[in-house]
Amino acid sequence: MKKILFVLLLTLSASLAFGQFTLGPKIGYTTSKLSTELEDIHSSIKEDFDFGLFMRIGRKVHLQPEIIWTSKGAHLERTENSNLKAINQEINLKTIDIPLHLGFRLVNFGVGNIRFLFGPNASIVVDKTVSIQEKEEYINPIKTADIEDLIWAVNVGGGIDLFMFTIDVKAQFGINDIVEQADNIDFHAKTNLFIVSLGWKIF
Repeated sequence: MKKILFVLLLTLSASLAFGQFTLGPKIGYTTSKLSTELEDIHSSIKEDFDFGLFMRIGRKVHLQPEIIWTSKGAHLERTENSNLKAINQEINLKTIDIPLHLGFRLVNFGVGNIRFLFGPNASIVVDKTVSIQEKEEYINPIKTADIEDLIWAVNVGGGIDLFMFTIDVKAQFGINDIVEQADNIDFHAKTNLFIVSLGWKIF
């Protein structure tokens, strides 16, 4: 965490020195889902909102670090069969996301531009809950202790700048498992998000 904050402060100092600096708040709409290697596990989509701050350093080619408060998770379900008991658990995570996007301006027009962006994303899990089913026909393999505290992902997407507003649309693909194994079941569950965000360039 200290290293990440140091990198952000160093980036901010450099951007101020070069004078090519944008800062502002942003809010977003997210859908999240968990992908697993188990064919009999179904994951439904969870919808939520996020908010935070973004910086942009540079013009045609630019860096865009952000710090975002995000909610993510999914509902995992397996129907009971002759060999296996049913699973019905909901995972909810509160995370501080720190993406670092590398962006390229593709098209410039009078009042804005169109951009491409991609880069790594670190999610620090600050709160995690897992629902428990009390009924006898269900098992509850996933516990909060099974969930990783740091989630790595890659963001890919694009954006439009219009006057003082900036709109980003991106997909987030998990790199490491947030749940590798639980109760001797190999979940290898990764997060996948779709994010639409609106930012306001104050500076």
